[in-house]
Amino acid sequence: MAGRFSLSNFFGVGDEEEAFDDPTTPTQPDRTAPTTNTATNGATRKVVPMQGGKSVNSKIALFEPRIYSDVKEIAAQLLKNQAVIINFDHVDDAMARRIVDFLTGTVYAINGEIERIGDEIFLCIPENYEVSGSTTAQTNPNSL
Repeated sequence: MAGRFSLSNFFGVGDEEEAFDDPTTPTQPDRTAPTTNTATNGATRKVVPMQGGKSVNSKIALFEPRIYSDVKEIAAQLLKNQAVIINFDHVDDAMARRIVDFLTGTVYAINGEIERIGDEIFLCIPENYEVSGSTTAQTNPNSL
């Protein structure tokens, strides 16, 4: 193949039997071949998803219930995987206990947690939340 000039052959580092005009040798990669994710089939692409399939839409809803039926809206927020802070300033102790009992069952059903973060303030979190730290305010263990 003396008809084609090659710098590698000129400097003596190329292979003399290199086939430049061979029609069976593909010159460009085949773009019609499907590429897949290594997480699924172990093919060539190395794309690994960062999330486990759930969207990250973390929100915290604030509620100040006034009547017992407000607990339905609070539970609906928990079922949407949103954290909820509830302030019981506007209800009496008996009503607050009923609401906390209902929310304790709701939180248990979704593998979440309920925590007291103030005298009359509770935090309800779904399974995908983590709470760190603690409050410095002293809470009365006999209330609620």
